[in-house]
Amino acid sequence: MIAALIRLFALRPLLTMAILGIPLVLLVVIGLVTVLALKFVVFIVLPVVAVIWLLRTFLRRGDDATS
Repeated sequence: MIAALIRLFALRPLLTMAILGIPLVLLVVIGLVTVLALKFVVFIVLPVVAVIWLLRTFLRRGDDATS
C-alpha cells in the first residue's frame, strides 16, 4: 500500500503537491500569523497599555495629594 502511494506520488507531482504541499503551506502560514500576532501584542499593545496605566496611576496620585 505504501509502495503504491509512493509510486503514485512519483508519477503525479501535482497531486503530491496538492496532497502534501497545501497542508504544509497552511501550517507555515498559521505559524507566521501567530508569530506576527504575538509580536503585535508584545511590542505594540503592551507598551501602550503600560503607558496608559502609568499615566492614570500618576495622575490619580497627583489628585489625591492635592485634595
